[in-house]
Amino acid sequence: MLAIIGGSGLDTLPELRDARGTPLDTPFGRSATLWRGRLAGTEVLFLARHDTGHRLPPHRINYRANIRALADAGACDVIAVAAVGGIAGHPPGSLAVPRQIVDYTSGRDATFFDGDGAAVTHVDFTEPYAPALRAALLAAGRAASVALVDGGVYAAVNGPRLETAAEIDRLERDGATMVGMTGMPEAALAREAGLAYAALTLSINHAAGRGESVAGISHDALLKVLGKGMRDVCAILEAVARQRGTTT
Repeated sequence: MLAIIGGSGLDTLPELRDARGTPLDTPFGRSATLWRGRLAGTEVLFLARHDTGHRLPPHRINYRANIRALADAGACDVIAVAAVGGIAGHPPGSLAVPRQIVDYTSGRDATFFDGDGAAVTHVDFTEPYAPALRAALLAAGRAASVALVDGGVYAAVNGPRLETAAEIDRLERDGATMVGMTGMPEAALAREAGLAYAALTLSINHAAGRGESVAGISHDALLKVLGKGMRDVCAILEAVARQRGTTT
């Protein structure tokens, strides 16, 4: 089953029909509300990682509970929607399907294989995003007539504050092309849980020290881009679900 994780600007999925939702209790705590419904005629799961009302900052999200809840509910593929700042090649309003990720987070519960009695387990993470699911997103973009950037490197930082211009300089030297606060440990946990995972990112501003953000980031401008961009995101998600419906 297809699962969608909503980020900033996608706390709800209005196109989800016959939706019923509840938080789930897991061995790692309670998840955000998990919704089950139909999107473009296909049964899907939807979870807003920041939960109802966008109440959880990035460092307080229970990533383990969310991923475990999706797996327990029958998810096989997970599309994670995220708002990002564009460092290079991702101007405000652009959508991308990143190919790689660099983890700069700390202090987060980052693995299921932890605690007394847990087996020492190492998962391969060479390609953090599932190629087949990335291809499905790119095909959905073409079907929905929405332009998508194929590729990019997501830098995952702690937040909730935005970055300094010098920090963005460092991330760019490391090869990052976009920056966000929720990509990890979510992607790695999905890999540990055996779920195919891909990200769909919306650049809502130039990162600090870049473009229109050279002297600071405008919150009002950011919100305008977020609203318009999420309409394109929803069109892509519907196209993915529609493709699923024609192949099952």
